[in-house]
Amino acid sequence: MIRAALLSLALLLPATVSAQLAPSSPPVAPLGLAMECGALAGSPMIEATLFFGRNIGDAVGVSERDWSQFLDQEVTPRFPDGLTVHDGSGHWRDNRTGRLIREPSKILILLTPRDGDSLLSIQEIVDRYKERFHQQSVGTVMRPACVGF
Repeated sequence: MIRAALLSLALLLPATVSAQLAPSSPPVAPLGLAMECGALAGSPMIEATLFFGRNIGDAVGVSERDWSQFLDQEVTPRFPDGLTVHDGSGHWRDNRTGRLIREPSKILILLTPRDGDSLLSIQEIVDRYKERFHQQSVGTVMRPACVGF
């Protein structure tokens, strides 16, 4: 899922960055933002939304303290300029058992430059969460945005 999101996002990046992210793929023409960021006193960026499930097995295994430590150790150092976290409640189908799983979650929103380093940082966060908390996946959505502060 993450690989598909990164490849989709590669369409939004300049061809030179896209080639660095997927060297075996042919370069693609960049797509422009449909909106005029200058009129908003903003800049073209990427809005990344990540969905972190908190169950490990059938019980909540990622406590508030675990989440705070993960945020402090893995996310904030990669995105020190800011981020937003929301509590969520989600459900998904376990690809091993076919069961519908309901669990609390954390929703992380990042506004980041449209560059390969930022995308790799997002992938590292996803990989570390999956490894540390024994998760099958982390839902990831990326879209172009005009951002002004």
